[in-house]
Amino acid sequence: MIFKLIIKPKGMGHYLKIRRKLKRKKPEFLRTNWYRKKAFRNDPKWRWGHGRDNKFRLKMKGKPRPPEPGYRSPRKVRGLLPNGLKPVIIHNVEELTKIKEGEIAVIHHAVGKRKRQQILEKAKELSIPIANPVL
Repeated sequence: MIFKLIIKPKGMGHYLKIRRKLKRKKPEFLRTNWYRKKAFRNDPKWRWGHGRDNKFRLKMKGKPRPPEPGYRSPRKVRGLLPNGLKPVIIHNVEELTKIKEGEIAVIHHAVGKRKRQQILEKAKELSIPIANPVL
């Protein structure tokens, strides 16, 4: 007797929920001895320890966990915003025409006020969502 395994395709919302749960559990990855040096405290990004007796590198008990592949988001929602749309950076009005369904426009930070206003007007005409519409 052959049993068929029926797998229902899960929607994007399912994977977004999983990502939200995973992100809640993910620790903040800080570099070795971030609390000792003022320069590290001001910019506590992750750096792998290289010393011979480095406790982080040896993954000793009581030390923070290092970043590992298991902390990644599900592949289907990697790089998407919490609303499930893929961000596309826009520099000018012409780039708005390249936006497809399932994408959201993000106006580049270096775009000035006048061009930003033009982009917002054109996006309203084309009914394209914009993630950062504030002037």
